[in-house]
Amino acid sequence: MMLDQKVAIVTGGARDIGKAVSKKLAAEGAKVVINYFDNEEQALQTLTEITAAGGTASLVQGDMTKQEDVDKVVQHALDNYGSEINVLVNVAGGLVARKTIEDMDEDFFNFVIRLNLTSTFLMTKAVVPYMNGGASIVNFASQAGRDGGGPGASAYSTAKGAVMTFTRSMAKELGPKNIRVNALCPGMIATTFHDTFTADQVREKVAGGTPLRREGNADEVANLVMCLASYETSFVTGTNIDINGGLAFS
Repeated sequence: MMLDQKVAIVTGGARDIGKAVSKKLAAEGAKVVINYFDNEEQALQTLTEITAAGGTASLVQGDMTKQEDVDKVVQHALDNYGSEINVLVNVAGGLVARKTIEDMDEDFFNFVIRLNLTSTFLMTKAVVPYMNGGASIVNFASQAGRDGGGPGASAYSTAKGAVMTFTRSMAKELGPKNIRVNALCPGMIATTFHDTFTADQVREKVAGGTPLRREGNADEVANLVMCLASYETSFVTGTNIDINGGLAFS
């Protein structure tokens, strides 16, 4: 197993892509701390599936835009699994709502930025002191961070574009410590995100426009996270990797 006895934290790790990531890391031997925000039932189901498969994981509720909750997640990892953290996957984030600039107020814009960008900053800052050589951070940006997103997604796409730049900056800053930092830019992945925010006819059109003629799925994203988390990609850092079925090339 590629992550045997390694300690991993996954924010937003209880549903959709986060759930798939948590399960994949655990299946590869990691001890996984799964952060979730508000759906305890969903989190417990994810934990049950991991432990039933023989994996090791635990749950920590928390809002990753709040310093005290971030510290709680990190301390849980240290208290339960030792003094070192090897992998951080920042999945927590979201679109919240589609709003044009006329519909948005400053509070909404700032909230979306905090949810997607500040959460990534806070977790990274909190975890890095406990990372040694060979550690890996995987952030979640978005195709929207490259192309500006769909209608009403300007705040979200701005935040994800900033995550991409933060990823590059951290790769430079943490590289001398042999800590790698990369990000994924998912396109049309079949999750509750698109169930909520994207009309069926739009999804069909987008999926049909990919060279692969389909949406992606959460397990495919988790496989790429696993690759970046492991030492199999030991010379890969500072990248923002597209996973969109060829819908857009960077």
